[in-house]
Amino acid sequence: MDTAELIENFSYLTDWEDKYRYLIELGDSLCDFPENEKTDANKVEGCMSQVWFTHTEQENRHYFNATSDAHIVRGLEAVLLTLINGKTSDEILKTDIDGIFKQLGLSENLSPTRRNGFYAMVERVRMLATSK
Repeated sequence: MDTAELIENFSYLTDWEDKYRYLIELGDSLCDFPENEKTDANKVEGCMSQVWFTHTEQENRHYFNATSDAHIVRGLEAVLLTLINGKTSDEILKTDIDGIFKQLGLSENLSPTRRNGFYAMVERVRMLATSK
């Protein structure tokens, strides 16, 4: 799925319950995350839930995998990965994640702690994408 398809899918969902269910479905579609990768080095600070990200770079493109112990957070990870996976550092930095997050109707329906956790994940991937 790409960003346009993600936005289109969310546009069909008119109430928060439907968006919530769809987020959980997206989270269920994440790739398996190996237990041995659930380390402190891969853990995202600033999230209420347990959140881990791994990162690889191939031919100047960044690829992430993520998991969480919370279903809705896994869905938020899936949204973020849809927006950034396979992009260059510049493309990741130029992606209007905040604007897309609002366009999906997520910013007004998530609790402040979940919203803060999402932006902690955003900062983590930006940091990983720009560090050498």
